[in-house]
Amino acid sequence: MRRISRETVQRILDAADIVDVVSDFVTLKRRGANYIGLCPFHNERTPSFSVSKSKGICKCFSCGKGGSPVNFLMELEQMNYNEALRYLAKKYNIEIEERELTDKERQEETERESMLAVNRFAMEHFERMLNDTADGRDIGLAYFRERGVNDAMLKRFRLGYALEANDDLFKAATSAGFSEQFLVATGLCNRNDRGRVYDRFRGRVIYPVLSISGNVVAFGGRTLRKDKEVAKYVNSPESVIYSKRRELYGLYQARQAIVKQNKCILVEGYMDVISMHQSGVENVVASSGTSLTEEQVRLIHRFTENITVIYDSDPAGIKASLRGIDMLLAEGMKVKVLSLPDGDDPDSFAQSHSSTQVEEYLSRNETDFIMFKTRILLKDVGDDPIARARVITDIVRSISVIPDSITRSVYISECSNTLGISDKVLTLQVKKFMDEAALKQRQQNTRTQNLEKLEDSVAPPVPDPELVKQLSGTPGMEDAGTSRDSGDAPSVNRDDARLLEKLEREVLRYVLKYGMLQLTEACDEEGNVWPLSVIEYVDEELRSDAIVFIHKAYSDAYSAALKIARATWGEDIAAHRRMLEVRKERSFREGLDAIRAEGGDVGALEAKEIALRERVESEYARGVDEYSANYIERQLVSSPDDSIRALATSLVSDRYVLSKVHTKYSHVETEQERLEELVPRAIYELKDGILECRIRRIRRDIAAAASDPSTPTETIRELMTRNMELDRLKAQFAKYLGDRIIAPRK
Repeated sequence: MRRISRETVQRILDAADIVDVVSDFVTLKRRGANYIGLCPFHNERTPSFSVSKSKGICKCFSCGKGGSPVNFLMELEQMNYNEALRYLAKKYNIEIEERELTDKERQEETERESMLAVNRFAMEHFERMLNDTADGRDIGLAYFRERGVNDAMLKRFRLGYALEANDDLFKAATSAGFSEQFLVATGLCNRNDRGRVYDRFRGRVIYPVLSISGNVVAFGGRTLRKDKEVAKYVNSPESVIYSKRRELYGLYQARQAIVKQNKCILVEGYMDVISMHQSGVENVVASSGTSLTEEQVRLIHRFTENITVIYDSDPAGIKASLRGIDMLLAEGMKVKVLSLPDGDDPDSFAQSHSSTQVEEYLSRNETDFIMFKTRILLKDVGDDPIARARVITDIVRSISVIPDSITRSVYISECSNTLGISDKVLTLQVKKFMDEAALKQRQQNTRTQNLEKLEDSVAPPVPDPELVKQLSGTPGMEDAGTSRDSGDAPSVNRDDARLLEKLEREVLRYVLKYGMLQLTEACDEEGNVWPLSVIEYVDEELRSDAIVFIHKAYSDAYSAALKIARATWGEDIAAHRRMLEVRKERSFREGLDAIRAEGGDVGALEAKEIALRERVESEYARGVDEYSANYIERQLVSSPDDSIRALATSLVSDRYVLSKVHTKYSHVETEQERLEELVPRAIYELKDGILECRIRRIRRDIAAAASDPSTPTETIRELMTRNMELDRLKAQFAKYLGDRIIAPRK
C-alpha cells in the first residue's frame, strides 16, 4: 500500500478553500469577513456554524465541531485522513504522488478504507456484469430498459446487476486481492454455519448508495423473480461505513440542483429518483423505503430550507408517511406536499410526462403540508366526534413544533377556519404542546449539563507523569542554590495542574496562531542582528529555563509545531514569496497601465505611481505576514493526528469578530499588533506559575517537616532558605507582571 507524499499533501492543503469545501455541504451566507450557516453536525434552527476564509477553518460555537477542510470532511463524512485528502485532490484536480508505506503505517490503515475499497470494486463489478455478460444484458439491462432507464441514467447512478451464481462476486473480489473479512463486514457476502461464504446479492439489479462525498457505502438489490417467497429488496446491513439513518438515495447526484433551485423534492424509492432525474427534475432524493429520520432531515437542511414531499395515490401510504413530516416542520423547514393522480407514483408519472409537464404539475399542485394533512385525515372520520377530536389534536401537535411564531399563528388561523374551532382554543392547545416539549427539552438540557459538569470536574488534559519529572528547572533556580541536575522534580497536584494548564494553553495558543510571524530581533555579542519569530522566541525562553509543558496534549502539539518550523518553513516561505512577487509585479504593471491611460500632467502621474508602488509593497508585506502568522496553524489544523488537529482547531478559533461599527471611525488595536507585549507576558506568567507551584510544594514540605519531631533542624532551615529564595524570585516577576496577574482566557 502507498501513502500520499508530503509535497502532495501540502499542495492539497494550499489549494483547499474552506468556504468552497463547506459550501458543498452547507448553505452559507456572508456575515462580515466570515460566513455562517446551520451546523451540519447537530440539529439547530439558528445558524452558529462559522467559516473563516482567511484562517481556512470552520467551527460550530454550539457543539464545537469543525476545523480545516480536511477535518471538516473527516468529521462530517466519517472519512479517515487519507480519504479526506484524496477527496480534496479530486475536487481541485491535483495529481497525487505517493510513497510506499512503512510496516507501522500499513498496520494503521483503517477498516473503513478497506471497506470502501471493496465496495468500489463491487460497484464496478456489478456494472461490468450488467453490460458485459449475456445474463446481465438479457435480464438486468432488459429490466432497466423496460423501466425506461436510458444510458445516461445507468452511468449517473452506477446501476448494475449481480449474477445468479452463489459466489461470483466473492471469487472476483478475492482474486483481486480483497479480504474475505471486509466482504463480510460490508454485507456484500454472508457466511453460513458451515463457514462457507456466499454472495448476498444474487440475481438482482443493483442500486449503489453513494454518500454525499461520492463514496459507495451500500447497495440495494431488487429481485426480478416472481417468487413471492423471495424478498423483493435486499439491502446492505449497517456497518462502519453505512448507517441508513444518515443516507438519502440520490443526494450525491442531486445536491447541486438542490442548491441551485433552493428546493429539495423527497420521494420514496430508487426508481422514483432515477425517473425524475431522467425527466429533467434533478433536485430529487429518496428515503429508500425507510421512515424519514432526523439525520436525513438535517442532511437536506444543509442545502435548502424548502422541501416538497411527493406522495403517490395510495391513502394508506400517505397516512403512514405523514407521521415523519413533523420532523421537517420542527427543523424550521418550509414543507409543501404533492399528491399524484390516481394510479401514479413518481416513477410512472415521470415516465409518462415530458420534463415541462412534470415541472408544471409540480408548481401547480404542491400545497401546504398542514392543509394537506387536515384534508387527508378528516376525509375518513365522518361524524365521529372522538375520531374528529383525535385528528384535530394530531394536526395541532404538528403546528406546535413549528419554530417560527408568525408561521404558527397563520396556521392556527387557517385551521380555525377549516375546522370550525375557535382560534383561542387552538392557541391554548398549541401552547400546551409547546410547554410539554419545552419541559422535556429542559430536562434533557439538565441531564446534559450534569454530564458536562461531571466531565469538567477532572481538569483536562491530564498531566503526563514523565513530563512532570522533566520539569526540574525553575527560572533562576541556579541562584537559589538548586541545580537542574539535582533530580528535584516538582510535585504537581490537582490545583497546580489546573493553574499550569491555563498558562501552558495560552503560550501554545500564541505559537499556533502566530507561529512564524516575526516578533522581535535577536542580537549576539558581536552586534549581529536577525529576526526572531514567535515560535523561536518562545522556544528560546522555554529552553533557557528548561521548561516543558507538563500536559501531554500541549507538549505533543508544541513538538509538532517546532518540527514544522524547522523542517518545512524555509522552503515554503521562499515559494510563497516568489508567488507574491509575481503577483506584486503584475499588480504594479496593471496599475501603471491604468494610470498612464488616465493621462494628466507629469507631477500627478509621478504621485500616482508612488502611491501605487506603496500600495503593492504594502499588499506584498501583508501577504508575507498573513502567511507567516497562519503557517503553523494551517499545518496543525490539518494534522493526521486526531488529538493535535482537534486541539489546534480549538486554540485558533475566534468566536467573536469586531463589527464594522467598532472599526469604522477609529482603529482598534488587534491582538496581532500587541504580540511584542502579549507573548513575553504569557511566557512570564507561565514561569510565574511554575514558581508558584514550587513555593506551594516547599511550604507543604516545611509543614510536614515541622510536624515531624525526628526532622533535623538543618533540614527545616534549608527548606526555609529555599522558600525565601523562591519568594524573592516571585517578587522579581511581580515587578514585570504587576501586582495582579491576569489569568489567560480558558
